[in-house]
Amino acid sequence: MERPVWARSSVWCAALLLGAIACTGQDGAGGHAGRTAERPVTGTQLVIATGLDVTGKYGIRKRLVDAWNALQEKQGSPYRARAVLLPGSADLQRSQLLAALQSGSAGYDVVNLDVTWVPEFAAAGLVRELPAEYADDGDVLPKAAATARWKGKVYAAPYNSDVGLLYYRRDYLSAAGIDENKLRARAGWDELSALMNTTDAWARAEKSDRKGDYRNAWTSQLGPYEGLTVNATEAFASAGVRLTDDDGAYTATPGELEKGVAEFRRRTESAHTLDGAFESDEATTLEDFAEGRTAFLRHWPYAYRTLHAALGEERLGVVPLPGSAVLGGQDLAVAANPAMPAARVKKAQELVRFLTDRTSERCLLDAGFAATRRSAYTDPGVTCDDRRAAPGTSAPSEGGERDMPRDAARRPRYARTTLLPALESAVLRPRTPLYGAFTQAFTAQLSRLHTSPASRSETDEDVAKDLHAALRGVLPGG
Repeated sequence: MERPVWARSSVWCAALLLGAIACTGQDGAGGHAGRTAERPVTGTQLVIATGLDVTGKYGIRKRLVDAWNALQEKQGSPYRARAVLLPGSADLQRSQLLAALQSGSAGYDVVNLDVTWVPEFAAAGLVRELPAEYADDGDVLPKAAATARWKGKVYAAPYNSDVGLLYYRRDYLSAAGIDENKLRARAGWDELSALMNTTDAWARAEKSDRKGDYRNAWTSQLGPYEGLTVNATEAFASAGVRLTDDDGAYTATPGELEKGVAEFRRRTESAHTLDGAFESDEATTLEDFAEGRTAFLRHWPYAYRTLHAALGEERLGVVPLPGSAVLGGQDLAVAANPAMPAARVKKAQELVRFLTDRTSERCLLDAGFAATRRSAYTDPGVTCDDRRAAPGTSAPSEGGERDMPRDAARRPRYARTTLLPALESAVLRPRTPLYGAFTQAFTAQLSRLHTSPASRSETDEDVAKDLHAALRGVLPGG
């Protein structure tokens, strides 16, 4: 039998990963000492270095840049902007940006940074300090604003946010006799586990085609990369474990880590977890869930539009993730190349302001991103205008086959009731210039639980001791 269109699109789904979550790199922050002399910056074209736009080739990010260019033309300004897509994984993109900004060889004016990269680039002097209102203007969501700061100063403007969400298959829950309102009541992990028990029991008893390709209750991104760091951080935070302070100093104790390890194991080593989850990334888990192999999925907001196109509203539901959910996203920063003339710096800052203003954030939300401004979710006067709207979001309909369900104001219907509360309660990953070293050590230790038979037999206390030694080896102590 021919595989469905969804399965044949897995390569395309893998491309979406580039713009969704950063897999940070291997080394710590660089400094000015290794930087060669920057070449003079001339001309009136501003260059934005960025990853792939998950909304498509002519997606909302490009439309926002085009709208800024149209505004410059209208105002008689010679400046124009263009985006340069960085190839490869997010880890490779980070390395390219570091090398380019340290050498001054690429001529980037604005850089799109994963939120975990901001401390590293700020501490290395690679991006400029910005006026405080770029992040702290009363409208930017506080958690998103926190990602743009380092050592009390603002170095970026929140562009689009991200947060872990729980997707579920309405058709499976209905067949298993589960009232989905139990999920909407902000069920905790214990309650979710009970629902998984019920779903698994139904699947074992069901002999008809109604259960489709069902294998296990849930899946998440548990492969040995940044996805594992995110899932583990959510488990540790749900257990009340904080790994670093606001300055990036390591503060956890072995006893605290033991609690985090126990919670992470409880979530991942249960019979509910899809076997393939331990080698899975964003694209793989999307495919597994859409093809019916699981009833529950932990994923990011951008997946909502994709999953709705595959499943439709009758089979797809989404709620905030039980316990703590990690904040993700990207921030825009202005390169600190001292050869940039003052007028060019000013224009680059204007570009960043435009791309992150109230209208642009509403456009990002309408297109499927998580906006960083409260007004995008709540203010009836904020709409996506100025020719920035993405196709299909301006017509007064409830959404066609390929669109998301929308409310009367044309926002994604789940945005205010599900996405906004999740963003407001999200937790940040450790804020440190040494994030690349942290995530590598964190992932290496915890991935052993799923790849090494000997490690699986270790006690939580022993795993916590090894993790404590590894983190102390890469992070400064508090």
